[in-house]
Amino acid sequence: MTSTSETGEVTGTRDKDYNLIWYVEACLSNSLRLEQYIQDAERDKDDEVVDLFRKAQADSRKGAELGKQLLRSRIGGN
Repeated sequence: MTSTSETGEVTGTRDKDYNLIWYVEACLSNSLRLEQYIQDAERDKDDEVVDLFRKAQADSRKGAELGKQLLRSRIGGN
């Protein structure tokens, strides 16, 4: 019987490490996407939506930074 989930044998990256890397990438990607949404709302002069998306973008950046710090501590980088 073969397993249908990757546990690190194929990629060489353990699940928890892969998940952390994925999380950082998702936060950074979300931050970039929100920048476009912010520009759209600014163009429509919708300050409430701009504020919401800026807060969400700040949260995404914070998540990415926290994830990067944790990755650095685990892989021994600077």
